[in-house]
Amino acid sequence: MRELRPLVHLLLPLCVHWIAEEMTVSVLVDVTTNALCPGSTTCPQAIYINGIQQTVVGIFKMIVLPLLGQLADERGRKPLLLITVSTTIVPFTLLAIDQSKASVYAYYVLRTISYIISQGSIFCISVAYAADVIDDDKRAAAFSWITGLFSASHVVGNVLARFLPKVSIALLIFVPLYMSLFLTETVRPTRKPDQHIPCLNKAFKIVQERYYSMKHAVHVVTGSSTLKRISLVSFFYELGMSGISSVLLYYLKSVFGFNKNQLSEILMMVGVGSIFSQMLVLPLLNPLVGEKLILCAGLLASIAYGLVYGLAWAPWVPYLSASFGVIYILVKPSTYAVISKASNSADQGKAQGFIAGVQSIASLLSPLAMSPLTTWFLSSNAPFNCKGFSIIFASVSMVISLCCAWTLKLDVPPNKNVEDNSEDVETPLLS
Repeated sequence: MRELRPLVHLLLPLCVHWIAEEMTVSVLVDVTTNALCPGSTTCPQAIYINGIQQTVVGIFKMIVLPLLGQLADERGRKPLLLITVSTTIVPFTLLAIDQSKASVYAYYVLRTISYIISQGSIFCISVAYAADVIDDDKRAAAFSWITGLFSASHVVGNVLARFLPKVSIALLIFVPLYMSLFLTETVRPTRKPDQHIPCLNKAFKIVQERYYSMKHAVHVVTGSSTLKRISLVSFFYELGMSGISSVLLYYLKSVFGFNKNQLSEILMMVGVGSIFSQMLVLPLLNPLVGEKLILCAGLLASIAYGLVYGLAWAPWVPYLSASFGVIYILVKPSTYAVISKASNSADQGKAQGFIAGVQSIASLLSPLAMSPLTTWFLSSNAPFNCKGFSIIFASVSMVISLCCAWTLKLDVPPNKNVEDNSEDVETPLLS
């Protein structure tokens, strides 16, 4: 707990932000379905729009996430965090004011822009911030607390969603205000002298700097066997899990007729169990078994999670599948810990951002298959009776991820000399 004290002013606003976002998740399914497909339990339009949204976000995140990781190393963590947590205010405010069909379409446009900037980047920058102030051997526990609070926020947000869904707007506004007042910067931003040069030349210089910084980020990842392997693990895991997440609630609503309260219960089951596993189990097990074994156990649980959902034959089976969330939720913090240990202090944001960009490629590809496949097997034209076939199909990707993780070899953490050399490489880019 002493190690977490420097993170208090980071964890508190992040927890509030995640609570506010989660308060809207189960409500959004009913709002979008009622607006786009009034009177119908199945809404192909909503499934396709979510797939299109995920595809567009995946395209732009491939560029935006590594860029934000670089800027967090160069310009500081605090300004980037303020930008990312502020993007969700406008779309949710719009939907709270009006829930017509036109407003729902406008919400999807604004929320897509918000996702491009904030989805994944909040975690990357927060993990880099934690790596700045937490010792190397304590980082896995710190990262598990960040993801554990994310899970706790899911539970609290789902409970509050039944009673106070519109309070989320006030909470979203509170977060950037709190961060601007209390969050301490951990990186000394590089101040560039004012140069009276033409705008065109200045724009060219900015593009050139971004290119060299991106090139260095690629070198950081490809120069480490651990980072290369964990990139493959993250890609295939995200390919399967994001595909399942994008259609799961609509699948449950269509097959079993789940309403928003039942959907909240499913999400809460995952959240409650994962709080315990991330905040207590992982910090205790990590020094004993290491990140690799925890990562493999989480991937194995994610495979079982997908298969049980896909083969669900009764309304109680999805609740059984949700119980695997207690274990598979450990994939994220163990992945962050592996990346952090294989990176030096000057490249935390770059490494986390680059691999998050790899994950965004998977988020781009998964809906291309999942949206039409799910709609096809939920329709009367399905080639055979297996409504969850698309979810079973997505589980294959996580099997590949487990195979890659099993062959993972952890690099020795970089020593001080390596850190100094990497900082020298960056100096010309920041001058």
